[in-house]
Amino acid sequence: MTRGAIRRTAALAMAAATTTGLLALATPATAAAPLCPGHRIRTLPFHTGSVQIFRSGNYLCALTYPKKKRGKKTMSVSIQARGSRPVVDKGRFTYHAGPLSVHVGHRCVWIRGRVDSSSVSSGWILC
Repeated sequence: MTRGAIRRTAALAMAAATTTGLLALATPATAAAPLCPGHRIRTLPFHTGSVQIFRSGNYLCALTYPKKKRGKKTMSVSIQARGSRPVVDKGRFTYHAGPLSVHVGHRCVWIRGRVDSSSVSSGWILC
């Protein structure tokens, strides 16, 4: 390789590293790290949004996301393990309701989510 080719290669590598570093700084923390631990096991879609469910060991975590993230909307998410009361997060949010994390062990769960006037209800699942 000639000196010019080496310099061009080094300059391209430096530009790529700089761009990667700037993108990492510009990315919001929520996009870089998930809000719920574990792996996503199910998504419950509905007309105005969706509920994402994650499992990590004996814990479930759920979030409700709106389809359109313009302005604050009335949102809620709830997880109820069979034999327990539901744990609920509701209010006016821009990006999501939750995350809720609940110890469910090996019990069935009922998950609900709402964005504005549209909602989803899972029924007893994960039994």
